[in-house]
Amino acid sequence: MALLRGLRGLSASQLACAPSTSRPSLRPARPIQPSYMCSTSSPDKQTEEMRQGQAEGREAQMTHGQGGNDGPPPHMSKIRSLYCKMCGKPMQLVQLPTADWRHRCTNQDECGFIDYVNPRMVVGAIAEHEGKILLCRRAIEPCLGKWTVPAGFMELNESSAQGAARETMEEAGANVEIVAPYCHWDIPVIGQAYILFRAKLLAPFTIQSETAESLESRLFKPADIPFQDIAFSSVSLALRYYLEDVEAKKWRVHHGVIEKKLGSAPNDPSTFQIKDLMSMEVL
Repeated sequence: MALLRGLRGLSASQLACAPSTSRPSLRPARPIQPSYMCSTSSPDKQTEEMRQGQAEGREAQMTHGQGGNDGPPPHMSKIRSLYCKMCGKPMQLVQLPTADWRHRCTNQDECGFIDYVNPRMVVGAIAEHEGKILLCRRAIEPCLGKWTVPAGFMELNESSAQGAARETMEEAGANVEIVAPYCHWDIPVIGQAYILFRAKLLAPFTIQSETAESLESRLFKPADIPFQDIAFSSVSLALRYYLEDVEAKKWRVHHGVIEKKLGSAPNDPSTFQIKDLMSMEVL
């Protein structure tokens, strides 16, 4: 079982909460210039769209505040929960006795179902073979035509590792062995958590050139990874840290929060940053 170097001798509670004492700098594998990803509109148009989105967000906050007596918080107002999943009656956004805002069934006498909308989990794999990394070029939106590691929403009745292996087979036709957890990114603004694993290709060491979800799949040398065309900020960060660990010949497990500007594209490098980063070295 892998041990966290430098954390031996700590109690279970200390180990669970102990962050790395060092905060590694993000050293890009290749220079990257700010650009607007995953869109066919011009940068000027996208800038205006982003400003408009930020203005709408400020207006919603002024109108609704952060919840409480001023009304529901903006993120709750945007959730569409129209009809009850249990009885089919209309839903209504109300403030509960706990002061939380939730969508509740209007049929209080017979149902009263509350629709709790929780973040979704995305699982995937950074699969390596003979020093090369497996990437897929997306055949679906968002970010049609951009590159990413095999990843997708975790399904019921599977573990996160099983989901990562399944997504790799579905998107790249590749059979992989999950080696170890690698990174966990939280993205609160879109209500998602990303868990990516390290993996390696298994025999017969083949990948499918095209699938229903991928225009093509290829193994890239580290120096050839097309960072300007990576689909998502979560994947771009994971790959950069991965290459950093490969170069240092020391594996770490990373956890952090990706903060994105309202209205930004999925991987515009000028509109997101990583916060609360914890990186722990493993043996």
